[in-house]
Amino acid sequence: MKPQVLKGFRDYAPEEMVVRQGMLDKVRAVFESFGYMPLHTPALEYAELLLGKYGDEGEKLLYKFEDQGGRMVALRYDLTVPLARFVGMNPNLRFPFRRYHIAPVWRAERPQKGRFREFYQCDVDMVGVDSPQADAEPILVDCAVLERLGLSDFRVLVNHRGFLDGLLESLAIPPDKAVPVLRVLDKVDKVTRDEMAALLAQEGMLPEQVSRLAGLSAVSGSNAERLARSLELAGGNPRVQVAVERLGKVLELVEATRPGAPVWFTPAVARGLDYYTGIVYETFLPPQYGVGSVMSGGRYDQLLGTFSGRQIPAVGISLGIDRLVAALSSQGGAAGATGTGVGVCCMEGTELEAAAAAARLRQSLPGKGVELYPEPARMKKQIEYADKAGIPVVVVLGQQEVAASSASVKLLRTGKQETVSLAGLAAFVAGLLEEPR
Repeated sequence: MKPQVLKGFRDYAPEEMVVRQGMLDKVRAVFESFGYMPLHTPALEYAELLLGKYGDEGEKLLYKFEDQGGRMVALRYDLTVPLARFVGMNPNLRFPFRRYHIAPVWRAERPQKGRFREFYQCDVDMVGVDSPQADAEPILVDCAVLERLGLSDFRVLVNHRGFLDGLLESLAIPPDKAVPVLRVLDKVDKVTRDEMAALLAQEGMLPEQVSRLAGLSAVSGSNAERLARSLELAGGNPRVQVAVERLGKVLELVEATRPGAPVWFTPAVARGLDYYTGIVYETFLPPQYGVGSVMSGGRYDQLLGTFSGRQIPAVGISLGIDRLVAALSSQGGAAGATGTGVGVCCMEGTELEAAAAAARLRQSLPGKGVELYPEPARMKKQIEYADKAGIPVVVVLGQQEVAASSASVKLLRTGKQETVSLAGLAAFVAGLLEEPR
């Protein structure tokens, strides 16, 4: 049988995983700095739990099948519905309940460049609170994550589904046309105003409806000016007024907490999933990164009630791991990462001393990674291995070094080599690893 990966799936080589894990370590640190704790849920759920949560298009992408026990099950489509199920099963949770979850999800999409059938999601959610402060926190987490990753030229676009629902209501757009229209509006960052108008016309919108809906893409100015202009376009609809007031408070909180943050009210941002009920977020990097949206989410106050039997507010945001890795790689931000910091050579006659030295270095340098070559071999071969593996520091304990209770240490990047005492070996290596590359 020819070895191959299923279409739409992929392997991650160790060097790729090191980059991903390094990025996720930074992301986890940001999440936990805001008080969010990890949660794990199973990959498989009862199919009935997932059906009816993602709209017609999402439903078609569910991997569902009958298991050996005759139960209809499905692979999770996202991490939000499993969270809702978890909350429903645990009525004694303390609110606000803050959690993050990093795990694979599965969607039977048509594979194409940058789109796979199995991929990782990284979600952070707050459950049990409906307030402007709760709506603002995912934005602040979003900004903190991107800045921690060294990505400063991003834009966070925010809107409110109440604004969109009120706008459609003011335009007398029938309910069966709402979802198609919202999908068109959600292309605001991908199409021109004229292209948006053409797409709206294709959905059967009348000229007046097209004009006002397409006009959303031209709203500009400060956030206060954008809110005022959008209120005009909606004709003072009461639902729009409530949404605009809420957005104004959220944006004030963000500005007070993080002055000058690139967060903009953008009235055409819709987010495609049916369960959003309030504020929605979409975060974009500039075109040169070639990845588009990297973080998105919103408020979904009704979803959790389907499992708990009571109204439980929730808001959250999801990070696109693969897109962020691609963005960092495109700018060199993910280059040169390695999981091992130190390589210890294994020489004939000093195998025990090398193993002991490697053990002491692991204890003294937690998190740095210390790799012992697994058999005696020519020095050149071991050095070449370390160089190709991206290991920056190599330690050698030959018979001469052992006799002098010392070790030879080489920094491969520069070729710098020194002999140091075994007692000072860990401190010396630690200093080398801290030198800028």
